Amino acid sequence: MRSRFDAIMERRAEIMKRALGMDYAEFERSPIAFDYEKLMAAHGYSLDDIRAIQSARGVGGTPLLELRNLAELVRSYAPAGCGARLFVKDEAANMAGSFKDRRASMSIHVAAEKGYEGVIAATSGNYGAAVASQAARAGLKCIICQEAFDSHHIGQPEIIEKSRLCETFGAEVIQMTVGPELFSHMLELLDETGYFSASLYSSFGVSGIETLGAEIAEEMVALTGAPPTHVVITHAGGGNTTGTARGLKRAGATETEIVSASVDLSGLHMASDTDFNRKSFTTGHTGFGVPFATWPDRADVPRNAARSLRYMDRYLTVTQGEVFYATEALAKLEGLERGPSGNTALAAAISLARELPREATVVVQETEYTGAGKHHWAQLAFARERGIEVRAGDPAESVPGKSIVIPERPEQIRATEVDLGRLRRSYVRNALAHAPDGYVPTPDDIAFLAEDTNSTSEAVGEIVAGLAAGE
Repeated sequence: MRSRFDAIMERRAEIMKRALGMDYAEFERSPIAFDYEKLMAAHGYSLDDIRAIQSARGVGGTPLLELRNLAELVRSYAPAGCGARLFVKDEAANMAGSFKDRRASMSIHVAAEKGYEGVIAATSGNYGAAVASQAARAGLKCIICQEAFDSHHIGQPEIIEKSRLCETFGAEVIQMTVGPELFSHMLELLDETGYFSASLYSSFGVSGIETLGAEIAEEMVALTGAPPTHVVITHAGGGNTTGTARGLKRAGATETEIVSASVDLSGLHMASDTDFNRKSFTTGHTGFGVPFATWPDRADVPRNAARSLRYMDRYLTVTQGEVFYATEALAKLEGLERGPSGNTALAAAISLARELPREATVVVQETEYTGAGKHHWAQLAFARERGIEVRAGDPAESVPGKSIVIPERPEQIRATEVDLGRLRRSYVRNALAHAPDGYVPTPDDIAFLAEDTNSTSEAVGEIVAGLAAGE
């Protein structure tokens, strides 16, 4: 007998077509390939259009700040001639306090333009607050579906903080325990209400982040005479990397190296009730970063516009303790108290800057607001209550879900390189697994997979041949 969950998930494409006003079938070329650029352009807004929409909604134009004191700290222990300049794009200056306002502003604009009465989003994070804020400005109703508790109804302080903010903006917040019902219940609500889906993974939302990349390129040219050599981007579902990288390229920063960064939470399962409260980060971690990189179409939309492997040049991971250290350093050396999730990229940038020449320029692509529940002290107190060991020492000794080791010295911040070749192989494997049984990839499929993995047709062909041979 079909479950309620199965019944609603089988109707996902039909519901999302009505809830987004977009027929994804027109982009499909085969069971594997689709026209990504046509999907991204289908909304019809130019980059200048998006800038104007965001400006009218109090979004964008955030400060780009040089972190001179942090850079000097890095140079104090870097090899001779090394220690890149550090900058940060302060996205906490947006309406709801994060870069997600850029994403939400476009979804809400489209919803209002198409005549929807309200919007729905499924998120436990900053995006819910951004959608609620933008919906309030547009006079639209708003429902936020939030994965908030474990089965004992214990919620992380950061998630509870975000619930409070969503409700402050007038949204109805529906809280659920961890599990697969988050997206299924969102689909049920979209079906019942006829509201617009403010999906994190639509082309509307991801295009809204392109202005962030463009601003970084333009402001760095004004400040330094050239685009940044490196941009470090906190990576979860992939939209942040995708949108920022696209914006950089559209503004002419084609040589800028795109570095994604996640908190290493390997060993913890994001859909596990027991693991849910054993982590101190609700986003920006490998529990989202790796699965979405290796199969982006696991999202609520038929084709995910956030396809991070297309744009990554490097992928670094850092520990929870290293991010907390970077958070304290940012506050005490630069006078910026910002939320820990946004400082994931900062921790990776501190490690990266150490190995780069002094003339290199590294931009940390975003910050986020902090608050009572989001503050790193609240997160550490909650971790101790859950039986997690919190201590100072070598962060390399950290074990996700068991210990958080905060560096004693800044030189102990050492990001770990993720093997992009392994991620590309996993992505190709997943693409083949989701094709019909017996389907043989065409040359067009191989070319699409090469674009989607930022590699070559020859490299993809070797992966396909190896998988066919059982390697």
